[in-house]
Amino acid sequence: MKRIIEPKVLYFGTPVVLISSQNPDGSTNLAPMSSAWWLHQTAMLGMAAASQTVQNLTERPDCILNLVEPAMVAGLDRIALLTGSEQIPEAKRARGYRYVPDKFAAAGWSRTPGTLVDVDAVEESPINLEGRIEAIHTVGGPDSTLRAMEMSVRRVHVREDLLMNDDRYIDPLRWEPLIMKFTEYFAGGAPAYESSLARGWQMPALQVASGA
Repeated sequence: MKRIIEPKVLYFGTPVVLISSQNPDGSTNLAPMSSAWWLHQTAMLGMAAASQTVQNLTERPDCILNLVEPAMVAGLDRIALLTGSEQIPEAKRARGYRYVPDKFAAAGWSRTPGTLVDVDAVEESPINLEGRIEAIHTVGGPDSTLRAMEMSVRRVHVREDLLMNDDRYIDPLRWEPLIMKFTEYFAGGAPAYESSLARGWQMPALQVASGA
């Protein structure tokens, strides 16, 4: 038997990504999100329009996607409720958001400069994708606060132990992405960490999806 329901979120399992974008002062903002997929050399990214990341990318479209592996989950969870914007909407503040300008330090990660773009990558990420936002689309009607961003991937950095012999392919048996499934982190089909997003909020999965 099946039932017709109206779920609050539709996150059946998507990879967690950290987006590096440039703030107005030239520093790098880092935002976790889980609405990402790829087609050929293009990445499609879904985020909330009010996030600092979307505001940055609207004005300064260069960015880096830092892919997350399970070993990074504790650091990821430490920045899940942080925002790079000093102006925090009351709804976000009520859910526990705090302004922290240096999310690298908050997560315990190291910076490494981009080679094509003027933002910092996460050194601990096994895969970093440098590129540029080519278009931003409104999703869900003219009054929607959701945006879909097209990113052209221009350079791919991969940790050597994940590469296959000819350096053209990433070994699918060695690469294990961290997955956000509804409100929890998963790796290899099993829960990976007790997510702070799942505690005390009615719609926690959207927090990672929306970014900050």
